[in-house]
Amino acid sequence: MRIVLAEDNPLLRDGISLLLTEHGIAVVAAVDNGEDLITATRAHQPNLALVDVRLPPTHTNEGFRAALAIRKDHPDIALMVFSQWIETTYATQLIKPGASKIGYLLKDRIVSSAAFIEALHRVNNGGTALDPEVVQQLLHPPSPDRGLQRLTPRERSVLALLAEGRSNQAISDHQHLALRSVEKVIASVFTKLDLPPDPTEHRRVLAVVKYLQGDNS
Repeated sequence: MRIVLAEDNPLLRDGISLLLTEHGIAVVAAVDNGEDLITATRAHQPNLALVDVRLPPTHTNEGFRAALAIRKDHPDIALMVFSQWIETTYATQLIKPGASKIGYLLKDRIVSSAAFIEALHRVNNGGTALDPEVVQQLLHPPSPDRGLQRLTPRERSVLALLAEGRSNQAISDHQHLALRSVEKVIASVFTKLDLPPDPTEHRRVLAVVKYLQGDNS
């Protein structure tokens, strides 16, 4: 089996590459973003593309978008999506009734290296490998995010400006608020949207995604 790998964490990318090589799977390209994944797939024509969902630059859904592009242009190439997150919007576009050569595994629920390798072979051979939690959310999608309903009018207006790409200073000028007050409002938005501090995540981007997916009427 020949694989292209897209994973932005260099340690995890190297670790997965080593694991696959040890099990006789050739990693013909290992990249850290969706555009390079599409380019590598076109160049190497692998058997399977192993894709993380959240890739640069926004770390939201670049991996899924790249996977959809690969499925459209190279339908014979198997796809294994793996992530810490369940992204149902794009998953439903990829995992359609009758779909084959498709996998979606959650990183923290992969029980062993052997199970991971077996899943890759199963997908490569025309089958599917879907984490039960993924299946559950595809069949019964969660209700709309309730955090948005907890926001005050001021917090919603600041979040709307974040969605426009405004800086804290620009929001301060627009809302006639002190910069420190803007920072406090944004911190409150993060709290109400259940986005705790995390150095590996871009909370502004995730807050905007929640806002755009919610009812903004």
